[in-house]
Amino acid sequence: MELKFKRDVLLTALQTVAGVVPSRTPKDILKNTKLVIDAGAATLMGTDAEIGMRYEIPEVETGSTGEVLLPTQRLIAILREVTSDEVVLDASENMLEISAGHSKFKLPVEDPREFPDVNSFDAEQCYIVSGHALRQAIKRVAFAADDESTRYALGGIYMEISPTQLILAATDSRRLAVMEVQAGVRGDITETVSVVLPRKAMTLIERSIEGDESEILIAPSENEVLVKSGSSTIFTRLVEGRFPNFRDVLPSETPNKVDIIAGPFHNLVRQSQIVTSDESRGVDFVFSKGLVTLISQAADVGNSKVELPVGYDGEDVAIMFDPRFVAEFLRVLEAESSVELGLTGGEDPAVFRCGEEYKYVIMPLARENA
Repeated sequence: MELKFKRDVLLTALQTVAGVVPSRTPKDILKNTKLVIDAGAATLMGTDAEIGMRYEIPEVETGSTGEVLLPTQRLIAILREVTSDEVVLDASENMLEISAGHSKFKLPVEDPREFPDVNSFDAEQCYIVSGHALRQAIKRVAFAADDESTRYALGGIYMEISPTQLILAATDSRRLAVMEVQAGVRGDITETVSVVLPRKAMTLIERSIEGDESEILIAPSENEVLVKSGSSTIFTRLVEGRFPNFRDVLPSETPNKVDIIAGPFHNLVRQSQIVTSDESRGVDFVFSKGLVTLISQAADVGNSKVELPVGYDGEDVAIMFDPRFVAEFLRVLEAESSVELGLTGGEDPAVFRCGEEYKYVIMPLARENA
């Protein structure tokens, strides 16, 4: 089986699928990517057994049909280093020959029949979300998921989708990010579906979105979700466990409102982080009329006091945050974004709002634990 690719096209395809290929696994065969040639079309497949991706390669010259396992990381390394614009792959039963200009490589390959299949997207009825909106939503919530929680659902991202709206939410029990975007449907769908997806799968979906004008097709079922994004189809099993009712966490009323601009406030928070330590990570956020003051102090490190004019005309409020949680929220916003911070008191949850669609709740630190 002989195939000719544009080097950059094959490299982009492999790097995309490599996002799902495990670097450590008891099943060594999963470190490969499966290449299938059928009717002149090339499809790459990668999986870690829980999440899978199919990627349609648009440009390939071949008169062959068949399949071969590609050693993912080694082939990526070759494609990065060779300088030829074209690459020829010649696959036999147990050997892959790569030719690129004056460079030739021969690599042993495993039996493609042992590699698990990855589902294709064949749903006639599905939900539709714009690529720009979904990419932004994933970026704005994924950082709040919990990597270390023993409650597995907190390590995933909650998705609630209806014929008119998609909601993503993530929490690690100390902060909560919620983003709403518009949705549509293909076919006769009327129900609202709620699922929890692995953060890894959501990151792959975000990276697969090829343009702001693209449409993303989402087909959830009882135990899995299929997502079609341009040349990519992503399959993922659902996360087990119950996601907390995030609506109960959102404060219904915050009497004190602070108007801030994301960029300058992010700079202020980063300054306050300089004088913190693992033992003294808390920073006092003190809001007074027209001003916010951030005060940090850590033994053997020093102390700092930084200030910024803000739009605030309420009572003085002092609240202690882990500045990392504030900085991670501000980092996913455009510098010129307007943000409203809602405060009740120094011991109550605070909620940042960017428009009506994006909310971010942070629990304050107890001072004895800061």
